Amino acid sequence: MDDKKYWIGFNLIKGIGAVRMQGLLAHFGELASAWNADASELVESGLGAKLAEKVVGARKDIDLDQAWAKIEAQGIKILTWMDDEYPARLKEIDQPPPVLFIRGEYLMDDLFAVAIVGTRKVTPYGRQVTEEIASYLAANGITVISGLARGVDAIAHQAALKAGGRTMAVLGSGVDKIYPPEHRGLAEQMMARGAIVSDYAVGTPPDASNFPPRNRIISGLSLAVVVVEAAETSGALITAEFAAEQGREIFAVPGSIFAPQSKGTNRLIQKGAQSLLTPADLMQALDLTRMGEHKSARKVLPSDETEALVLNTLGSEPMHVDEIRNQANLPIEKISAALAMMELKGMVRQVGGMNYVAVREEQSNYNL
Repeated sequence: MDDKKYWIGFNLIKGIGAVRMQGLLAHFGELASAWNADASELVESGLGAKLAEKVVGARKDIDLDQAWAKIEAQGIKILTWMDDEYPARLKEIDQPPPVLFIRGEYLMDDLFAVAIVGTRKVTPYGRQVTEEIASYLAANGITVISGLARGVDAIAHQAALKAGGRTMAVLGSGVDKIYPPEHRGLAEQMMARGAIVSDYAVGTPPDASNFPPRNRIISGLSLAVVVVEAAETSGALITAEFAAEQGREIFAVPGSIFAPQSKGTNRLIQKGAQSLLTPADLMQALDLTRMGEHKSARKVLPSDETEALVLNTLGSEPMHVDEIRNQANLPIEKISAALAMMELKGMVRQVGGMNYVAVREEQSNYNL
């Protein structure tokens, strides 16, 4: 057991989120010291007096060794901000969750993911569209992400699995509390070819208030969000709002102006979301039409000037993404996108804390 038990401990205390966790790390350097600090030291780190007392009181009731043993016994993986495996795309959003609980496996290939969300009261039209989109994406190497809910979510997961692809679900409960219960079998299949993810502590039951916040993780893990069918008050529209805030692409499937399930999607299109007519349009818009080539290419030359510039900037010593941006003199979005693709190709490697090194085999400077 390492210092992850302290991340788990603070995750169990209501009121300690991303901002306060960052403050604790900045003040104490690591969470073990923060966990053992007295109330006055916690106040110095930026916690209010009431929350500091709450932490001191809560840790008397939390057995960290027992909590860790329970997680280990269930084969649950913990990822924190400090882990290289923490999803790079999720780390880009404002206030990413400090702790992720995962059953299954998050892979590098899952950087290329699209979320499919929609109503629980799906129509035959919505079912057909969802199956077609999810199957197409999965068959082309794109991970399908959704929320394991009834309706569009479950159909998207099932279609991705049937197509032989990967799929992930983000829960509004602990990863040991599958909801709805009739989807436990589906969840088991997903753990074998994807993952079940949550930022809620193990043992957290599903609650209505948990689901809107988890939607920001669905969009945060994804390149784009596709809304298939959604009423005007659908939770899927919350996911679309988070996607807009995070700078993700939003696609909506148009439907009948008379159908309640299409009022939300048609409204999204009216507000500027891209109208999705075929799955191929989605791949084209996201420049993912050559995913197979990208995933099989492990020893390749840079494919454009940006990749060449990034590779020439990097060496064997770790360099932070901000320093790469400064030396390459390119926008951070362009650098981040290039690094993600280059890591997938095996050209660079992230060594922690958004630091990268080049992976070279007797390679000198590259020019296009």
